[in-house]
Amino acid sequence: MEEQISDTNEVGVGLATRLATLKESEPGLRARDLARRLQVSEAELLAARIGEGVVRLDEDWHALVNALPDLGRVMALTRNEHAVHEKHGTYSDIRLMKAHGLVLDPEIDLRLFFNRWAFAFAVEEEVKSGLRRSLQVFDRTGTAVHKVYTAPDSDPALFWRVVERLKAQDQTPAIAVREAYREKPDLPDYEIDVESLRTGWDDLKDTHDFRPLLQTHRVGRLQALRLTGPGYASSLPEGASRRALQLAAERQVPIMIFVGSQGVIQIHGGPITNLRETGAWYNVLDAGFNLHLHESGIASTWQVRKPTSDGRVTSIEAYDSEGHQIVQMFGVRKPGVPEREDWRQLVADLMEEMSA
Repeated sequence: MEEQISDTNEVGVGLATRLATLKESEPGLRARDLARRLQVSEAELLAARIGEGVVRLDEDWHALVNALPDLGRVMALTRNEHAVHEKHGTYSDIRLMKAHGLVLDPEIDLRLFFNRWAFAFAVEEEVKSGLRRSLQVFDRTGTAVHKVYTAPDSDPALFWRVVERLKAQDQTPAIAVREAYREKPDLPDYEIDVESLRTGWDDLKDTHDFRPLLQTHRVGRLQALRLTGPGYASSLPEGASRRALQLAAERQVPIMIFVGSQGVIQIHGGPITNLRETGAWYNVLDAGFNLHLHESGIASTWQVRKPTSDGRVTSIEAYDSEGHQIVQMFGVRKPGVPEREDWRQLVADLMEEMSA
């Protein structure tokens, strides 16, 4: 065991040296890009810097989440390969179960899946605006699942008091990541009982029942959209996600925007206003909420209808080439309340416009 730790330390030291060299030659690279250039995970990069502005945290996820309110107002960031979701607010109304959790603050709205959390770090780093402090959580592959950034004017002492409570005993400057999750491939289409799937879909009472429906029928999410047909899901042309955002902004229809990583789903609820294209990214740049959507990663977009006890609910959903959901949009609503008519009309107009 001691020999393995020694080898890991040597890897960490070597990686730290390579990282310092790359940052010096290309100072503008972001952490995700630095990791790719060095052919390691983002979490491994942070681990290599332990003791130099980075502290490894205990893997007590309940303690970590329960400590977040003590940071005050923060920016919560969740991303996948093609979308970045940023919300400003505080962590409040926290509800934790063994493997799952909820944060139901009016501004920061999260669904947490602790079985996908593996590593966590406190990070202090120098950026153009000065010192930036954050808590960052990663899955077992070293891919970020959630990050929490303190406000520029927050008291550093608050941050370090939280870090001291959460600090892990082991501060070895390296970690051992594992291979990527191996998702079960979809069954062949001919093995899916499509009529039974449609019947189960028709019997839905809540949008949260959709995932169990897919599991019961052993069907992939995108596969289900494709097989059930127009009464349930309809494919939309390229650019539909952007156009949905534009119509929502133009009409000031409050919408819910979901973006998920492997371990967190982050939700915005409310109107959007300031839309801007920047290179390959299409952005919502509002006070308190930013969405960055990498449109070239969108392979398909769908209008999806689900029955609930409150009536039909409609979403716009974008997927990548591997069938992973990038972003999902609904009209803002609460349980027990029917879908907004202005959102329903927006989707109907989007369908008509995109099919013209």
